[in-house]
Amino acid sequence: MKRILILESNEAFAKELKEHFLRKGYEICGVTGDGKEGLRLLDATSPQTVVMSLFLTSCDGFTVLEEARKAGKKADFVVMGNFADDKIIGRAISLGARYYLMKPVSAELVEERVAEISLELPVPAEPLERKRAGSIDERISGIFIAIGIPPHIKGYGYLREGIKMAVNDPHIINNVTKGLYPIIGEKFHTSASKVERAIRHAIEVAWNRGRVDAINAIFGARVYIGSEKPTNSEFIALVADKLILESMV
Repeated sequence: MKRILILESNEAFAKELKEHFLRKGYEICGVTGDGKEGLRLLDATSPQTVVMSLFLTSCDGFTVLEEARKAGKKADFVVMGNFADDKIIGRAISLGARYYLMKPVSAELVEERVAEISLELPVPAEPLERKRAGSIDERISGIFIAIGIPPHIKGYGYLREGIKMAVNDPHIINNVTKGLYPIIGEKFHTSASKVERAIRHAIEVAWNRGRVDAINAIFGARVYIGSEKPTNSEFIALVADKLILESMV
């Protein structure tokens, strides 16, 4: 059973989240809108996932993330906030948030993101492997933030998974339709066609934000000009190749 800690200062939404997670069979480790109390509960109950708003009393969500990281806590954080600023989102991701969800957000969507995290393949137990997997996730998140792919859209998680698959097996990029999409779809309990559309949407969001210069800076060349954008497989291959060349695996 998945153990959840809810840190939310809006009492009505905190109650809604608690009731929804209980209906879905989760164990609730605690509910509070106080950041310091949240840190105490995190230490005392060792939840697997923390669903947290950035706005808390006593100390904010960023402080909770920072203190949890210093203490070596292994919980996954799903962060919610009212800010669409990329710097805010980037800071949350860099401090360990697995997802950043823009408010207003439904309890159903929050639970869906928590479920997606729990479906991810387990990280091998050997310490070096944990470090390597974490480095890949952090580097991918950094690339996504820099070019403008927001963490709250479905394509973010699918695209990240596809890139990791391509890093582990570069040949899979030659078979995205019958290989990569179905595997991601099975993992996230959705269809291959929905995976393909969500990834395409994520890439379109980045290009529609007009960050072509940032994109070209990341890949070290003028890969794209103006409104020109890559296909799903091209983008996945570009990022995977970059990670491989940088010895991230």
